[in-house]
Amino acid sequence: MKKKVYHHEMTFSDFKEGGFNKAIIGVGSAENHGFHLPFGSDTLVSHALAMEVASRVDGMMVLPPVNYGMSRHYDNFQFTLSLEFETITAVLRDVLTSTIRQGITRIIIINGHDGNIAPIEMATRSIKNAHPHVFLASLDAWWEKMGELLPPETFEVWGGLGHAGEGESSIVHYLYPQFTRMENARGVVPELPEGPQIKWRFNELTPYGATGDPTKASKEKGKKMFEVLVDYVVSFVRSMEEKGWNYGLSAR
Repeated sequence: MKKKVYHHEMTFSDFKEGGFNKAIIGVGSAENHGFHLPFGSDTLVSHALAMEVASRVDGMMVLPPVNYGMSRHYDNFQFTLSLEFETITAVLRDVLTSTIRQGITRIIIINGHDGNIAPIEMATRSIKNAHPHVFLASLDAWWEKMGELLPPETFEVWGGLGHAGEGESSIVHYLYPQFTRMENARGVVPELPEGPQIKWRFNELTPYGATGDPTKASKEKGKKMFEVLVDYVVSFVRSMEEKGWNYGLSAR
């Protein structure tokens, strides 16, 4: 029988028998993803990554994903739902605190949404200061990491980047083809000047709710992305286990 790793599917007996000593959680959003991807794309991908990682790592529980994010910069496009910056930070802090209180002190975060990066940083720094013994790590932007892990020629436009662009459309279409409408894919590579990062609202960049070129997406690219990202996180966790979860001065 396939082992249970997802919190929502476990009984107390399953948890005790599973020997869980670490946890992983996906953090996503509820927002427009162009004309072709589901509103829950960020959550769907981050949770799928978390589930696959946990299936390969002994003693890792998958916590329920955070389905809402800080998405105010996308809310000109329907049907975007957003938490305020302070709210998502507080939600993350409370979830982490609850997990630690249950005896899990090694936690990995898989983030699927750009607007969550700052709240995750605030929440995890707060938790680490309050609980110095806890191990926390966050994959803040898988869409950037996959560009480092895959050969440059994998993608055709803008390195695969973009909100609902080539890369994200590929991985969502691979994982959840039943939720996609790829025939409606539209996108644009925004013209952004070199220099300090501009703090944009998304309707300043695209009329489609998507950037990059989702018409170049494919399930084959999505499969490569998913596999390389899972391997990356699994390798990280196994490496930390071999080191006794020590790093910095404690690793000497």
